[in-house]
Amino acid sequence: MIEPLADPLSLPPPAAPPGLVNAPWSTRLLQLASTYLPMLLMGLLALGTWWLVKSTPVADTEARLAPPRHEPDYTMNNFTVQRFGPDGVMRVQIEGDELRHYPDTDTLEIDNPRIRAMGADGRVTIASARRALTNADASEVQLTGGATVLREASGKDEAIEFRGEFLHALQNTEQLRSHLPVTVLRGRSQVAADAMEYDNLARVLQLRGRIRAEFTPPGAGAATGGVRNGAAP
Repeated sequence: MIEPLADPLSLPPPAAPPGLVNAPWSTRLLQLASTYLPMLLMGLLALGTWWLVKSTPVADTEARLAPPRHEPDYTMNNFTVQRFGPDGVMRVQIEGDELRHYPDTDTLEIDNPRIRAMGADGRVTIASARRALTNADASEVQLTGGATVLREASGKDEAIEFRGEFLHALQNTEQLRSHLPVTVLRGRSQVAADAMEYDNLARVLQLRGRIRAEFTPPGAGAATGGVRNGAAP
């Protein structure tokens, strides 16, 4: 009888480790556990790493990028601040009861401000109010509450004074404006209007709304009149 040839592609069954075939089941279980223990530990380590990453709180990007709140970062009481030009001449001096700086807008809020500014022609302007809001270099000032701005007399030019509940002064362009009622006094004459714009460099005063004027030439009685709108030099 001819025995069939063995399949050349078949592999012989793996040989059992020596001493494991006839070993007790507890010994074989311990041997298998020691064989697969490193793989089990690596799996547990990977699972723990995944859990740690998922549990770690993520930084709040929106909170970090949120703009700063409108709160002062420093204050000064009973202060005096001076700003000088490139030529070393003092251009602006600001005094007040309290100053608050807001970093989000880089502005200064001042209680009971007293401002003294010098123009390019050397003419002095004095301003006061119950409150002021200025930019960092005080080149733009908003005065509120009993605001007054007085440009002192210089040579043949008489002093001119502006009064109102709101006055917006721009020092670099020497302009003064208000969208609220104002009174303008020059010498013995005065003009009241609902709004105005004054350009000192152009020597032009523009009045809007209801206007009431009292012009008094030197040595003469008062003359009173009303106009709807107009401009004065």
